[in-house]
Amino acid sequence: MGEKEFLASYDPGAYPAVAVTTDVVALTIRDARLCVLLVERAEHPFAGRRALPGGFVRPDEGLDAAALRELAEETGVGALERVHLEQLKTYGNPGRDPRMRVFSVAYLAFAPSLPDPSAGGDAAGAYWVPVEEATNLAFDHDDVLADGLERARAKLEYTPLATTFAGDEFTISELRQIYAVVWGEELHAGNFHRKVLSVPGFVESTGETATRGGERGGPKPKLYRAGDARLLHPALLRPTREDDVR
Repeated sequence: MGEKEFLASYDPGAYPAVAVTTDVVALTIRDARLCVLLVERAEHPFAGRRALPGGFVRPDEGLDAAALRELAEETGVGALERVHLEQLKTYGNPGRDPRMRVFSVAYLAFAPSLPDPSAGGDAAGAYWVPVEEATNLAFDHDDVLADGLERARAKLEYTPLATTFAGDEFTISELRQIYAVVWGEELHAGNFHRKVLSVPGFVESTGETATRGGERGGPKPKLYRAGDARLLHPALLRPTREDDVR
């Protein structure tokens, strides 16, 4: 049978219904706490439950476009500047969605100073929630969030991703606070300062000093910007992991 004959005889109804969705783990730092963007579902299944923003991929769009569209439609968070977006993982366990067999391509998004969301689409509400309070989510989103948090924490060890949470210019102390919030661990100021400056291309000095953060009567801290490094070598390991790799 040739290609044309096969297509003419092909019956989609002979195969199980399968759908693809995208879900987004969007993270930012608000009031010195790591927060994730959640929506309240307005429709069944799981009406009234909190979930990650996401939805079905349309026939005419790619995965990245679907993730950004759902993020904008359900939360009103659109035109994201300096956002870091990457695919996280694909989820496809049977029964994860009671409607049909659904595979979800999850995304991880980071950005500084993301605005307050406003619900839209099929969401009854949208809000930033501290990650430790984001539990009992719809579908398998507890697992998706856990995977997203671990990916974010690991990427801060080996990439300059932490600068995505910072402004265009920042002090080493402000960068340390980003690491501490994402990792959930306190960091020794002197050791962190030394490690950051020992990594080629991680940060570069602006030649200016900050008008904030200096000790009373002491010098103002220096300002830095993100460097051109794409990987950190040596890596900045979490304190709880340093002993594991020695």
